Amino acid sequence: MTSKRTVRVTVRGSFDNLSADQKAALLAAGPQHADILAVTYTQDGHLTYDLAARPFFTFRFAEEVDDEREIPKVTARAEAKAADWMTERGYGFKRITSQTVDLSEVPLGPRGRRLQG
Repeated sequence: MTSKRTVRVTVRGSFDNLSADQKAALLAAGPQHADILAVTYTQDGHLTYDLAARPFFTFRFAEEVDDEREIPKVTARAEAKAADWMTERGYGFKRITSQTVDLSEVPLGPRGRRLQG
């Protein structure tokens, strides 16, 4: 019996060489992307940024896999999705990095252990 593993990938980068119109559009849409209390991990990716404060962005992706050997592919897909999103909109970007977490490897805290047992 195989169990699904939930994998979360956080992709970070910086906006680069944005035009004045692009900056204005991002700033106008900023409030819907700046609420870190509404952050979620989704298959399509959830974007957050605060361009007024700093030129960085973060995408959060989640995927389920059957085998841990699939995790590097999940990471590569997440990075590609983030880059594609930026490219499709004509936004320049640089320094893409990612952090991947297999939630099956995250230790349970006291509350989680109580709920499990």
